[in-house]
Amino acid sequence: MDLQNLIKESLEAKKLSYSPYSNFKVGCALLLKDGRIIKGSNIENASYPLTVCAERSTLFTAHNLGYKKSDMVAMVLCGDAPSYISPCGACRQVISELYPSDAPIYLLNKDNEYIVTNIKELLPLAFKESDVK
Repeated sequence: MDLQNLIKESLEAKKLSYSPYSNFKVGCALLLKDGRIIKGSNIENASYPLTVCAERSTLFTAHNLGYKKSDMVAMVLCGDAPSYISPCGACRQVISELYPSDAPIYLLNKDNEYIVTNIKELLPLAFKESDVK
């Protein structure tokens, strides 16, 4: 895996952000087993609940292109925060359902330094499909 390229792609995705209200741009890049990289950015709306985060945008796109959890290798999330950017609660739940639990998630800060985590660390008690059956 070429982590530096995946980071570069997340930074490119961040440029596509539509964030006129918060001015907080977020980008996400998702590496798939076939080598394809899916990118997404946050898309805001004047009605804030209609906003979509970069992580969800990316995972929804991958899913709609026919990719499954088992096709995913790594994810990079970047923003302009001084600390490491981290998924919101809604994104953590979506990641727990659509992204492999042990796959790496690289969280960048504004200086492109990163830490590595996974969804099991970010959301240890995730709501699961089995919880509703």
